[in-house]
Parts: sequence; structure tokens; C-alpha cells
Amino acid sequence: MQENNTRIAITGTGLVCPAGLNVPTSWDFVLGGKSAAAKCKQLEGLEIDYACSINDFNPDKSLGRSLARRIDRFIQLALVACREAVAESGLDPDKWNGGRVGVVVGNSLAGIELFLAEQKILESEGARMVSPSTIPGAMMNMVAGQIAIDCHVTGPSLLVSTACASGITAIDTACQWLKEGLCDVVIAGASEAPIVPLVVAGMNRLGALSKNPDIKHASRPFDQNRDGFVIAEGAGFVVLEIEEHAVARGQEILAFVSGAGASTDAYHVTAPDPQGRGGAAAIQQALHNAGLKGKDINYVNAHGTSTRLNDVTEGRVIEKEIGRHAAVTSLKGSIGHTLAASGAVETVLTILSVKHGIIPPTANLISLDTEINLDVVYGKPRELKIFHALKLSMGFGGHNGAIIISANTRGD
Repeated sequence: MQENNTRIAITGTGLVCPAGLNVPTSWDFVLGGKSAAAKCKQLEGLEIDYACSINDFNPDKSLGRSLARRIDRFIQLALVACREAVAESGLDPDKWNGGRVGVVVGNSLAGIELFLAEQKILESEGARMVSPSTIPGAMMNMVAGQIAIDCHVTGPSLLVSTACASGITAIDTACQWLKEGLCDVVIAGASEAPIVPLVVAGMNRLGALSKNPDIKHASRPFDQNRDGFVIAEGAGFVVLEIEEHAVARGQEILAFVSGAGASTDAYHVTAPDPQGRGGAAAIQQALHNAGLKGKDINYVNAHGTSTRLNDVTEGRVIEKEIGRHAAVTSLKGSIGHTLAASGAVETVLTILSVKHGIIPPTANLISLDTEINLDVVYGKPRELKIFHALKLSMGFGGHNGAIIISANTRGD
């Protein structure tokens, strides 16, 4: 994010995730410290046959049968979450100047569910039975394209892919567009629908997934007995605009994006740099861009995957760059790991913490790892007046992203 005096306002949020089909329901779920992990029919027969799925999601009802049947689930989730964010922003896509609006979306696995389904049709019924919607319905960039069509956006649209940091990369890119004057409004977020046998089996072979038979307690970030994450699906979106644009139309500003940073470990394709140098660099950039110091951050929404390596490495980075004074939580105990969507989904929930002054507990955390010297929130929610919150993401390929969400202290 470039340094200038432009302030980036957040005016809309949208969620479809294992915690709920919208922002209010999801917020209540994570505040309760519940877990969405459950057995999945589509994973029957695998060693890991559970995940954090989205229950009761009806794409035909939400999007119309014709559109829903032509696009992969990751695009379906994105469209519904996007519509909620735009509605909250008070903007009307039928009336705005679409040429001054942009779209940035993060994703990593594209339409893998649709691709695999059509592969089965190809093998069993032949090439002539493969759907003509296979490619446009599953291509990675089509999530941005479909949102642009849905919202009449004729400004820039872009797909970014930095693994689990994709959501933060998308929001950071949106902020750059706004600061450069390319757009007045940008819809930014990420979506992922990875709960298919191939992905789950592959993640399990990497040793990334929890094998805990106590399914509801399998994802336990920062716990001494954690053994991996629970895979999840979801989408999270925000509407961003320059402050003057939001103020001019009298719209409530939920919070501000005051800084962001990005880096790459250049260490290993799946394991984080044990020294945490990449994560530290991303945090340092975000603090610099925001004009803040580590001591100014009083809440950290951690990546907190519940894996042995990530949690300890991240804990050391937060302790060094922010300090022990900040309250820390991970939401993956509740909603699992939504992969590329995690940074965006968890940013939305971080915005709610900043706005309402309350931090959800780290679900399933019972015994804090002795190597993690942080003030981790668990057991119950914590009320806290939050001035500046840090959201951190660390992804495969060594991608790191950090974003700072600051309170609207003026109450606009």
C-alpha cells in the first residue's frame, strides 16, 4: 500500500462460511466459541472424513437455478457474500458509475469441484456430455468476472492467488487502487470451496490435517496438543472506498484499513521459515504504512492454523513485532481453515471486533503451548476497546500478508 493521506474506509462486509450464511449469524457463532467441524458425506471412505462445511446453503435459491448450475461452488459463495457486502455499504450497483468501481478476489484452487464432476462425466458418458459451462464456470478468474457482471462493474477486475494470504493480498491490492485514484470504490475479498476428496486426501498426505477423532475439538490453535487443521470452505468480502467518498454520501464507516504489508519466505513450499522472517517483514511493512508501532496494536487476529510449526513460528513473530501486550485469537478453532478465503473471512470478523469492542475466543484451546508467550483469548469472549488490530496470514509458497484495521474513532 502506498503512503499518502488517503484514508481507506470499510463500508460493507459480507460472509458465507461454516459459522453462518451471513455476517450477523457468523458473528454470533464465533462469539460462542462453537466448532463447525462435522462428518462430510462427500468424504466418506477417507481417513479424514470431516470438515467445516457450510450447512443449508442453497445456491439455486440465492442465485437462481440457471446461474447456480453454470458456476462452481467457490463462485456461488463469493457472489452471495459480495451481495451482502454491497447491500450493507448502501451503494446501488444499478446507479453507481461502474467505471469507477473495481473488483479484486483471492482464490487458490479454482473450480475444482466442477472440474472433478465433469471429469467423471467425461469418463462415464463421453466427451459430448461434458457441460459447455465447465471452463467458464470453473476458471479461477471467473469469480471476479461474475462479480463484475452481477454488480455492473466496468472498472478493473482481478484475481489474485497467494495461497492462504490471498484474501489479504486482495484487500491490499484494492487499497492500492483507491490510493492511486484508479477507483472510488472496490469490492475485495476471497473465496474457496476445497471440500472434495482429492484436496482432502492431498492435504492429509502433507500431514497438514488433524487426525483427532474428537471432531468438534480437532482444530485447536495454540493448544499444546494440536495436530493439524480442519479444512473448510467459505467466502468473505468487504466494500472499500476513499473516506471522502463515503462521507459525501453520509454512509457509516465501519472501520479503516490503515496499513498492509506483503512478503515471501523463499524458504519452503509448505513449511514456514522457522525464524519467521517473512511474517515479520509483512508486519513491519503494515506498521510503517500505517504510521504505527507494534505497541499501538492491541488486538491480533492470528493465522493460527493449529499446526505444530505454524503456531509456534507465528507466536514468536507476534511477540517480537507486536509484543505480549496485545490480545490474540485464532478463529480457525471455530470455522476451520478456509485456505485462500481465510484472510478475507477473518478480516471481516476482525472488523466486527474493532467495531463492537469484543474478541471471540480461540475455540478448543485448553492448554496453551508453553512456547507461545502471548495473551491468547480463550474460554470466553473478551471485551476490549480496540484502536488498531492486526490480521496476519501465512500461506503455502511462503506468502505472507498483514493488514491493520483501525477503529473509526470519530464515529462517522
